[in-house]
Order: sequence, then structure tokens, then C-alpha cells
Amino acid sequence: MTYCSRGPLISTEGLNGVGKTYLTNRAVEALAVKPLMLDEFSQRANGRLGLGEALLRALREASGGDPFLRGGTPMAEALILMAIKRHDLDTVLTDLARGQVVVEGRSVDTTAVCQALLLHPDDPEAALQTAIDLLDLASSYRPLPDLTILVTDDTSKAVERAQRRDRRELTSEQVDFMRDAGALFEQLAATDPVRYRVVDRRVVDEYAAVEQIRTWINDAGSDLACLVEPWQRSDAVCMCCGQLTPVEAS
Repeated sequence: MTYCSRGPLISTEGLNGVGKTYLTNRAVEALAVKPLMLDEFSQRANGRLGLGEALLRALREASGGDPFLRGGTPMAEALILMAIKRHDLDTVLTDLARGQVVVEGRSVDTTAVCQALLLHPDDPEAALQTAIDLLDLASSYRPLPDLTILVTDDTSKAVERAQRRDRRELTSEQVDFMRDAGALFEQLAATDPVRYRVVDRRVVDEYAAVEQIRTWINDAGSDLACLVEPWQRSDAVCMCCGQLTPVEAS
């Protein structure tokens, strides 16, 4: 197998308030070469230019301020969110090509989890299968991250942090949605132990969590396969290094 000279694409996932951004920012402080940090949706300032931000603004307006961008049409919203994540990848391809580590705050996994819950609110098994299916659909838009770091914690602690940070009180329905999303995140991670790494704040302290995230990011840049357009079904050129790469037909 021929490996690519590109940098790794890493995502951080988890509920609002679990500390993804805080822990990741602390983790990269000690790295000799800093990754390119791509903000998650909730941290992007309104008014930024670009197609991704325009799509995100439309979702915010349609959701009427819902913190989970729920506007009542979960499949349509899923496709728009996937389009945003494709746009995000397009904006960092040049950085990946020159060997830069890219860390995106939330990737397609959040879309898969949240939209699966909306489609199957009372059926955990169906929600898990739909989340898997939505990730498969997302992978036809763009390659999945090389590594996904999932941060977990007690929902009550995550809710407390999120409310304090955002200066808003969540409704009981929103808290229940977060609790279900947390459970589904962990179930989804268990289906792909190669891509996912899990930091459980219920069993490790802040310092151990930071060190673990730092190690994973630092070790993610070796033996990387080329990135090719998922919809190509013949020999394809890597989007980063330009090598000709065989693509298996699905």
C-alpha cells in the first residue's frame, strides 16, 4: 500500500458542554507544531463569509434559535449539514496537502447522531442503525475523518456547563435530547473502534484527558491513505498528493 504525505484530518465530537473545545485547546498547547483548528458550528461568528456559513445561517433561521438546529425536516437538514461539512473539507484541502494536521470541531458524526434521533425518537435500535446509515451517506459526500475523538461525561454536568457558557436555560425536552444523544454517540463509537477514541470524563480527570487527546493528535499523522472523491468508481487522483489511487467499487 502507498501512503500519502498529507496531514491527518481529526474531528472532536460530543455533547454541548462536555469540554471538547476546552480540552482540545489545552491539548494542542504543548504540541511543537500546532494543528489548524476548524471551529464547530456553535462557535462560528455570524457574518463570516462563505457558502458554509451561509448554509449554517439558513439552518439557524429555520430552527428558530433551537440549540440543535432542529427545524422540523430532519432529512433535509441532514443533507444541508453534510454539505457544510463538505465545504469545510474543501477549505482545508490545501492545508492537508502540505502536511498540516487539521482538527475540526464536530464533523459528520454529530449530524448522524442528532438527525437519527429526530427520525427515531423512541426507538434506540433504529436510531443507531440510522446513524450508521447516515454516516455511510455522508461518506459519499466526503471522506470521513482519519480519527474521531469522542468526549463523554454525565449529561447533567454537560448541561450545567453548556447553560453557564451560553447563558441560557435548556428545557426538559432539550435535556432529554442531549441525554439520548450522549448514549447514541457512545453506541456509535463502539461500532468503529478503529476510527474512534473515547475520553470518558466520568473516569479520568481533566489532566489525564488532556494528555490522552494530545497523544492521539500527535500520533495521528502516520500511515495515512490518500483522500479521493468517494463518488469516483475507478482509478482516482488523491485530492492532496496527486497520486493515482485505485478506488474499489461499492
